[in-house]
Amino acid sequence: MKSEDIPLAAARRETIAGVLYAGSAFLIWGLSPIYWKAMQSVPALEIVTHRVVWSFLFLIGLTLVQHRWGEFVDVVKTPRTLLILALTTLLVSSNWLLYIWAVNAGYMLQASLGYYINPLVNVLLGMVFLRERLRRPQALAVLLACAAVLFRTVSHGEFPWIALTLGFTFGVYGLIRKVAPVSSLVGLTVETLLLAIPGVVYLLMLESQAAGALFHVSRSLNLLLIGTGVFTAVPLLFFNLGARRINLSTVGLMQYVAPSGMFLLAVLVYGEPFSATQAWTFVMIWTALAVYSIDSVRTYRRMRPTG
Repeated sequence: MKSEDIPLAAARRETIAGVLYAGSAFLIWGLSPIYWKAMQSVPALEIVTHRVVWSFLFLIGLTLVQHRWGEFVDVVKTPRTLLILALTTLLVSSNWLLYIWAVNAGYMLQASLGYYINPLVNVLLGMVFLRERLRRPQALAVLLACAAVLFRTVSHGEFPWIALTLGFTFGVYGLIRKVAPVSSLVGLTVETLLLAIPGVVYLLMLESQAAGALFHVSRSLNLLLIGTGVFTAVPLLFFNLGARRINLSTVGLMQYVAPSGMFLLAVLVYGEPFSATQAWTFVMIWTALAVYSIDSVRTYRRMRPTG
């Protein structure tokens, strides 16, 4: 191998690793309903509480291993940053709670719709709050998404509030986290800390009333509840490792793996009703995403430095 080929080969290995890391993260998220469905007998609030507490224990250990303890302490001591993270904590916990409830209550199709529209919600939020100008394809994609929501509401007689709430809570969460001067790992660790404090109190209260699921039902359920921490943190870690190695347009296209997994599980495995109205709604959303994705790739290629 020529010496000049060595950097190119290393770059290719990094790209392949990035695709594998990011793909694994999105695949885990796409198949996650199987995990939450396995705990269907447990109330969604209790599942989310376990998810928060065990995630914090896992993440604080990861923070120590990656030598981020100093950054963690600085964030906790900074009132402004802590206030921002308190707001993002409220948003992400609401998103988690609604998502798990929707999956276990038979609304997985709406949940998948919410994560499909999330990129378009991000475009809309950028226009409103960051004064970003929409390119024509972006504007067309947003209008198609709005038309899909209106069509579903009028034709099906049901406003897709689950999908919109999931899309907007996650979109606003990402928007606020952009202005928070904190890394993704430390930020998530502080968020889970803020939730873990009342979460432990809630779990102890359930235990005092003999109403908690942990250690009272089965060994398999105990492992599932405790494992929520690893199940939450590992795909986030994979995503961060992948996003550093591949370009944003690739990440943007790969993100549709997660809602596609939810969609296929809902229709093919769990047999959720899929009417013609819902089919047309998804077709309109998929068309909007195709317009948005093609425009994003073209824009990235124009802006990328040559050579």
